[in-house]
Amino acid sequence: MSVFSKATGSFVRQMEGDWGGSLIHVSRPHDSHKLVPLAVVVKRKCYWPWQRPKYQPSDFILSDLLLGDAAFDPDVSELDFISYNETSRDDKSGNWKAKADMVKVDLGGAGSSKRKLSFGNLQAQKVNVKRLLEDCRDRELDMRHCLLQQVQKRDEVLAVLKERVLTTTPCAITETMKKQGSCIGALNLLGMLGTEISVQDNFSVDVDRDIFLEIPAQTVIAYSLLELEIEKSGNFKLCLQPETFGGFESDSWTSSRSCDTIDNQGVGNGIDLSRNQRPERAPLSALNSELQKQEQSLCLLAALPFRRCLFEMLLKSLEDRDTLSLQEQALADWCCRADVLELKPQSMNGPSRALLDLLCLVPAIQSENGSPAECSPPPQMTAVHLLVSAMEALPDETLFQLTLCSPEVLQAIDELICQLRSSCQPLPDNSVPAILLEEDGKTWKLLEQLLRSSSVTLERAKDGLRAETGSEKGDLPLVLCLTIRGLSSLCNGDN
Repeated sequence: MSVFSKATGSFVRQMEGDWGGSLIHVSRPHDSHKLVPLAVVVKRKCYWPWQRPKYQPSDFILSDLLLGDAAFDPDVSELDFISYNETSRDDKSGNWKAKADMVKVDLGGAGSSKRKLSFGNLQAQKVNVKRLLEDCRDRELDMRHCLLQQVQKRDEVLAVLKERVLTTTPCAITETMKKQGSCIGALNLLGMLGTEISVQDNFSVDVDRDIFLEIPAQTVIAYSLLELEIEKSGNFKLCLQPETFGGFESDSWTSSRSCDTIDNQGVGNGIDLSRNQRPERAPLSALNSELQKQEQSLCLLAALPFRRCLFEMLLKSLEDRDTLSLQEQALADWCCRADVLELKPQSMNGPSRALLDLLCLVPAIQSENGSPAECSPPPQMTAVHLLVSAMEALPDETLFQLTLCSPEVLQAIDELICQLRSSCQPLPDNSVPAILLEEDGKTWKLLEQLLRSSSVTLERAKDGLRAETGSEKGDLPLVLCLTIRGLSSLCNGDN
């Protein structure tokens, strides 16, 4: 994640109680000039139910989308907000060992980061919503506008900026990162005459990085929106109440392939998981029915010919949330578009392009007449998207704990979770995979920290092992189980 995005995200989390959770952090500094009062922002459609919406500022304001020549200026009030300064420090360490018939590898790592940000005196600007309603009365949207047509085709949502928080003076963000890593490997070969040859190698890596980011005055760091409910005639309403959502009238458009349809593998976009409200504390088995709905898709990962390469690629992505987000968006665009074979966004970063290039090796499913325009992404592509979106939904601490898990440990954790969620009864101690009890309890501690970071607790009682989930963190237990199952499927094999 970029330094700027980390800083603005931290600010929004601190302000969540005061703003009722309506603030959206600005992830990129160059989006600031687009986020003016009444700026039009596109709310990207969520592909999976657990995903949080993503927002993309456009180059337009509301009046650009209205019919008629009469423009209007928003009535904006300004007030001094707060002075915000923050210093945070994070220390992490871990190690794992891998063993095969002739190879032994010990990996260890430690890292620390310190971030200091000073936004100084912040200013809040608010649009007079009552005046806005009066200005929009009897006005209609130009349904021929290019942005409206593109958003309508993708079944996304338009919103307008009603509030924003911006800096008043130049300010700075500094981040210091230190990483240390070591690898000790031993390769034992048995010669043709029975002579044992031993080759040992070890190396260490030290990385120090200091980042200084200066932010100019009048930089927007957070904002809130009013979504638009748009009728097919071009009339629109502003969604004023909390938990009300905008969008296009359902029968106002048709497309050759809707992202809401469920494909022949039982996996679809935005499908209703029919989830009931879970109690505050519930056994892991409460997730079983929800997880079973996705297992058919995730099982397809184990049949990929390049699964080990994909596993290593995704494991690297766990270290960078920005890369995960870009990969998820690229996969969402691919899975939602009919012309999937032609999708090569120039805005992708290197890891995203590499991921799609690898997945291009999986043939697309064509229609009976073989028309490229009617090709659908293969079910394996949807399965990879499911896995990446689950990874992206996890908190930073969980992502870090996953990077400390060897492939063998991941598979053991997956096996343990499958046993725990298959029954409401406690799991006997002798059913726990042996690898989780090795290393003088270090692996078990890693397991506990991994589960706890996503609201799952392990408890050892006299009658066996219990695992419970809490509802305070929503879908975190679900997406953690999906992530572990998906990664375990990929690392199962030598391909």
